[in-house]
Amino acid sequence: MTEKLKLSRRQIVRGILATTAFGLTSKFGTGCSSQSGTGQTSEDEPLVVGFIYVGPKDDFGYNQSHAEGAAAVAELTGFKVIEQANVPETQAVQETMREMIEIDGAKVLFPTSFGYFDPHILEIAEEFPDVQFFHAGGLYEEGMPANVGSYFGYIDEAQYLAGIVAAHNTKTGKLGFVAAKPIPQVLRNINGYTLGAKSINPEITTQVVFTGDWAAPVKEAEAVNSMVNQGADVITCHVDSPKVVIETASKRGVFCTGYHTDQSALAPEAYLTGAEWDWKSIYTQYANWVKEGKSLMNGDIPHIVRGGLAENFWELSPYGPAVSEAAKADAEAIKEKFADASMVIYSGELKDNEGQVILSDGEAYEQQAIELETTDWLVDGVQGSV
Repeated sequence: MTEKLKLSRRQIVRGILATTAFGLTSKFGTGCSSQSGTGQTSEDEPLVVGFIYVGPKDDFGYNQSHAEGAAAVAELTGFKVIEQANVPETQAVQETMREMIEIDGAKVLFPTSFGYFDPHILEIAEEFPDVQFFHAGGLYEEGMPANVGSYFGYIDEAQYLAGIVAAHNTKTGKLGFVAAKPIPQVLRNINGYTLGAKSINPEITTQVVFTGDWAAPVKEAEAVNSMVNQGADVITCHVDSPKVVIETASKRGVFCTGYHTDQSALAPEAYLTGAEWDWKSIYTQYANWVKEGKSLMNGDIPHIVRGGLAENFWELSPYGPAVSEAAKADAEAIKEKFADASMVIYSGELKDNEGQVILSDGEAYEQQAIELETTDWLVDGVQGSV
């Protein structure tokens, strides 16, 4: 796999200086403005907000997690939410955005899939400069349309906790990770999961298989079966819908941890825990900003927003019946450190899986570090290549 997210240093610095913690913006109020022109609401006319998904809203994964966030916005006074699912990362999403704007009157859009960003969001944003476009994972950089913004969270924190639980439940010391594409967000999750597991047992390994696509059910099932055949007895993933991965692991009699949403209903006995997004919190904050009359164009809303547990970007799935009290205690102890932002995942000495030193003794990457936004390496203990 060669697809990676290419970012300039100036882009990352600009974004981090703009906002290093989503929760810091809570100082903004929740008042209402009667102005118009950039998406502000009035008492008589609700603000139309559009959400676009690359897959179905009930996929037990990425799209469902965003749809749950959209539902939270729909419950707020003064908003009308419109949605479109199963929209490909092609010209089709441009037509969907254009229809939402011209027919439905949307003033704010959340096209959620990674591949929507470039060129689709960027082109439509230039066509409609008064509409605000917010994208999960895409990155605004100087020179892009001023009405484009990016948001994402440090969910490798939750993966670190899931790795701790996995380490307590593996008997073979072999974990399996089914991944879509080797972009920085995915690589951070693989690394976080592995480092969490190695904090319990340094000899643990994680085998990773990249399928090449966000939704590839056949390849996902094949990857799980292959890894189980090679001894992996706890499986996790970073794909759009973990459903196939979770169900296949359960059928093979091994444990699993989830991603995006709670998949425990799919494997009640095998499911240990999972890293879940809390888009409800993020989307509600964005809605309040816009309701106040704030905008990307005026500089009131940051173009790049990031956060972890301390900023309510993620939550941990409930522990399954196979999770011991010792595992819970270890995970909860680190979770408390994530909550007060005192936990550092990446600290030296840290090597990649090719033996190169990433961090020397005494060095560390905080979550907002520029270097992590461009991660192109896998930590020692991961079996696989980028």
